[in-house]
Amino acid sequence: MKLPTSKNVLTGMSLNRRKLAAFNISWIMTETSEEDLPRFIKLKVEKNRQKAIIIKRTKLLLHTMTKAESATAVQIDTTKHMDTGGGFLIEVKHDTIDVKNVIPQVQAPVFKPDQPFCEICNKRFATSWLFDNFTLKCCDTCRNPEVHKLLTKTEAKDIYLLRDCDLDKREPLLKFIKQKNPHNMRWGDMKLYLQNQVGKRAIEVWGSEEKIKEEKVRRQERKVRIKTIKFQKQLRELKKRVRSSLYDRTTAVSHTHEFSSETYNQKRGHLPSKMHYMFL
Repeated sequence: MKLPTSKNVLTGMSLNRRKLAAFNISWIMTETSEEDLPRFIKLKVEKNRQKAIIIKRTKLLLHTMTKAESATAVQIDTTKHMDTGGGFLIEVKHDTIDVKNVIPQVQAPVFKPDQPFCEICNKRFATSWLFDNFTLKCCDTCRNPEVHKLLTKTEAKDIYLLRDCDLDKREPLLKFIKQKNPHNMRWGDMKLYLQNQVGKRAIEVWGSEEKIKEEKVRRQERKVRIKTIKFQKQLRELKKRVRSSLYDRTTAVSHTHEFSSETYNQKRGHLPSKMHYMFL
């Protein structure tokens, strides 16, 4: 004969009897010592305890992550801090980068069979600043600051009458380097272009240097014409204001009309009347 298990007994009970049985079991566990409990109950208690510890740790971890995500970052000097919202700023150390420990990436030198020739001295060179940054075949020995001058983007647009699309989007793209703005370090980085390459790009856009000069003259004349029109308009407005200020409307003379008695004119056949002006 198969004996009923505790699970079957509990499922067959009503709700009140289940509560009473659970109360009796908890009372028995509290009244008896841990050593007197059976082994399977001890294992079950330990299993439930470990499960509760895992759930608690998971909740704490999720709470910490949510708090960190909701916190806002605050930049103080060169260090980033995290605002926890509790009145404290926590320094974020993993985001800070030590500039001294940053190793610059240097391109590997070209082997001798593949080394390019310098356009000035016709000698091979392994590395060159102009070649690495602007793909210009010129060695460091022949590099001349006056000949190989660098221009900012604003200077390139003003001198050669180029637009942003001519410098940044027209193929082939012009090479450039970035440097900090010397006027204000907080501004964005400057783009420096090689003047020789910018001049060639301007000839591609305008066709020749003569057309660039003609366009400069035309734009200068247009600026002068616009300034002249603006000056004449301001001068006319000034004359109007001066004339209106000299004219005193309160001193204007007013008058009234008075008519004499009517007399019949036989020749014309009507009754004319003479009008007299009365000045006040």
